[in-house]
Amino acid sequence: MNAIAERKPVHLAVYDTLADWETGHATAHLARAGYRIRTVGPSADPVTSIGGLRIQPDAALHDVRPEDSSLLILPGADLWDTSDDLAPFARKARAFLEAGVPVAAICGATAGLAREGLLDDRAHTSAVSFYLAATGYAGGERYVETDAVTDGHLVTAGPTEPVAFAREIFRLLGVYEGEVLDAWYRLFHDSDAAAYAVLEKAGAA
Repeated sequence: MNAIAERKPVHLAVYDTLADWETGHATAHLARAGYRIRTVGPSADPVTSIGGLRIQPDAALHDVRPEDSSLLILPGADLWDTSDDLAPFARKARAFLEAGVPVAAICGATAGLAREGLLDDRAHTSAVSFYLAATGYAGGERYVETDAVTDGHLVTAGPTEPVAFAREIFRLLGVYEGEVLDAWYRLFHDSDAAAYAVLEKAGAA
């Protein structure tokens, strides 16, 4: 059995009002690298994104175990800030991190992790510092003003940085590294056409 076949799937959380644009770079290129993407909903019922996409989850949250996963991705959603409906996803993120399995959170999901206490002792970022401060969390001194942050097994990013978010995920999982990772970022973030040649040479185009 080859390395790709042995890879555990990546779990993408899906819920009503999820922000469609925040995880596409990550999931598309993870899939191209051989990871199976499995969607995880609050239940087995369909959910609808901010953009009106109807998604049928592959699994319900309570059925997902850290030991069966390579990564849990938590996209932003209006529900992170308007209700406690998504708190179970933050608790699942805690279980993943305690098991040493990576978690990647972007936009509103970072606030969910802040409320869960998962950012109190980890370097992190989000949309802006005062957005997380409003949660009342104790990690304000660990906030970093940058596009995306990786601290141990946790990746965080703000809503305008889906490419940097993907970059950190690829680095964490070893999908792309070094010159290839830099070229991928320059191509998709900066529209640097010269970077394509590096990716093509590496078989990553």
